[in-house]
Amino acid sequence: MRTIVCLLLCSFCFSQSNNNWQLYKSENGILVYSRKAENTNIKELKTIVYLKTSLNSIVALLNDWDSYPQWNYKCVESKTLKVISETELIHYQMVKIPWPADNQDFIINVKLSQEAKTKVITIKSTNNANYIPPFPDRTRIRELEAKWTLTPLKDGTVEAVYEFFVNPGGLIPAWILNTAVAYGPYETMLNFKEWVKKDKYQKAKNPLVKELNE
Repeated sequence: MRTIVCLLLCSFCFSQSNNNWQLYKSENGILVYSRKAENTNIKELKTIVYLKTSLNSIVALLNDWDSYPQWNYKCVESKTLKVISETELIHYQMVKIPWPADNQDFIINVKLSQEAKTKVITIKSTNNANYIPPFPDRTRIRELEAKWTLTPLKDGTVEAVYEFFVNPGGLIPAWILNTAVAYGPYETMLNFKEWVKKDKYQKAKNPLVKELNE
């Protein structure tokens, strides 16, 4: 049961209802926070990590959708359904659920923007569950939002904040979902820290992404 809970919560949400984040886990430089979401007993999550790397390297990894099954916890399928523009696309992802439950999938619109002065990058994902019909052997997640906020700092590090909320639906009680919320996100961020060091991401350069000194 803990595996089901965690993998659903590691996949990509945020709310402006309050700022009452409570620290849930702190290990290996990764902070995981939670708070009660509005109009539900399921909690929102936030992870924070500081990376000694460039904005371009992080964006390159986040845009490498084919790599997600290798570092995103329990992700087994990841693909782009439509490229709308250089900064917007529609993305599909499936996460593996132990038998006898069906695997879960979701569809999101992903938009990237960068603030001209501060160079802060925001990547927002909003639910688009009806973009394609559901598959008969999978359960479509219909409540999901997420946001990356990448803030370059003067010491050469980047503060990477990931806020997300997902309600997988079904018969899993909220108290069970909330018991194990830290595990999946923590594992994903631990992998993320290592993957961003790979040479192909370190050498990446996106003309739309400006570093702090540019």
